[in-house]
Amino acid sequence: MDVPIGSEEWPARSLLGMLSPPARQELLGLGTRSRFDAGDVLLSEGADDQHVLLLLSGLAKVTATVENGEGSLLAVRAAGDTVGEMAPMTGAARSATVTACSPLTARKVPGQVLRGLLLRRPEIALALTAIVADRLRWANRRRLDFRGYPAKVRLARLLVELAVSYGTEGTGGVVIGCRLTQPELATLIGAAETTVHKVLRELRDEDLLVTGYRSTTIRDLPRLRKLADLAGEGPR
Repeated sequence: MDVPIGSEEWPARSLLGMLSPPARQELLGLGTRSRFDAGDVLLSEGADDQHVLLLLSGLAKVTATVENGEGSLLAVRAAGDTVGEMAPMTGAARSATVTACSPLTARKVPGQVLRGLLLRRPEIALALTAIVADRLRWANRRRLDFRGYPAKVRLARLLVELAVSYGTEGTGGVVIGCRLTQPELATLIGAAETTVHKVLRELRDEDLLVTGYRSTTIRDLPRLRKLADLAGEGPR
């Protein structure tokens, strides 16, 4: 097998990071391996396919179409995460589109195979349930942030969470290797795009972050935590 087995190799909050070695190895042995380039669509909103993708490397973003026809960013997913698990669980059409932010690899697991695994391995079923619950808490936290904090603090809180969950240490700071557009950031924090543009400029001027073509680098994570009113919470 050409992917690591140990839990230390995967983000602690990801499905693969939560599992015991036997359960992780069984999950990694399912399905077929697929490769995607940056910009490739992994799953399409409205499609009726029923497989799930287990991300082995790279980052992907989850988007959905809102009432006015524009795309709305819902989440970012990284290696160790699953995407598309709701369709095989409910039998409904895809509720969102998943797009590769960078070159990535994944295992494509048929829905019936996943369902059989969850019946056979309660540990995996419980871990996946916990992840779905955590994603719901994340969505609820975003709604509370909308009411309790100004846009600059909301954006700082989002960037801290992305850095902690998906960032990697680089020479200039913590690198979030997924390019999120200003409209996408605006959707995630519930602000106007012009406001996000202004806040990003302020954060760059304060030397808190650097934005690149396909990545964002957090230059000073402790100071960004303080701005985000997260200084006393530690890693999440």
